[in-house]
Amino acid sequence: MKRASVGLVVAMLAVPAAAMAQAPQKAAPTPSAKPAAAPAATSPPGPVVCGSIKGEATRTGSGTQWSIDTPAGKTTENGALKSGPRFDCLDGKVLVVEFTSTAGHSFFEAHFADGTTIGYGRQQIDKRGGRVVLPIQARARMPEAARGLFDYHCKLNMPADPIPAAARADCLP
Repeated sequence: MKRASVGLVVAMLAVPAAAMAQAPQKAAPTPSAKPAAAPAATSPPGPVVCGSIKGEATRTGSGTQWSIDTPAGKTTENGALKSGPRFDCLDGKVLVVEFTSTAGHSFFEAHFADGTTIGYGRQQIDKRGGRVVLPIQARARMPEAARGLFDYHCKLNMPADPIPAAARADCLP
């Protein structure tokens, strides 16, 4: 019985030793080697001009402030953000702003030159083939000239905001 136990212990010690012998060895760092630099904090984007709409963001002490300036007026928001705001311009007509709060809530806003703004939680927005896919209910709330810039889905059917039967034909599958 002692021989079996000793053989088992030797086998258990031999396997890790063999594995260590096969592992690649790292060279010891030279005294002049410098540690890798920490990644730089991302700075907010500079002003984004989209037709007659302008968006810009600045870092504040504990958060971010961003403003959207349209011919209809200027709005400014503040928030503690995990990421963003990120600005995108769609065809020179719509300024899209996306951000995620430190609580993890992502948000999408589309700003139009006439001052109209639509916004949704990011879970209701899709992106397919480089196009933004919005709930079909958003189409009626935006200027007619911008409606062709988006695709639409019929996933957000709520009692307070039902999808008209005629609108279902314009939804993506």
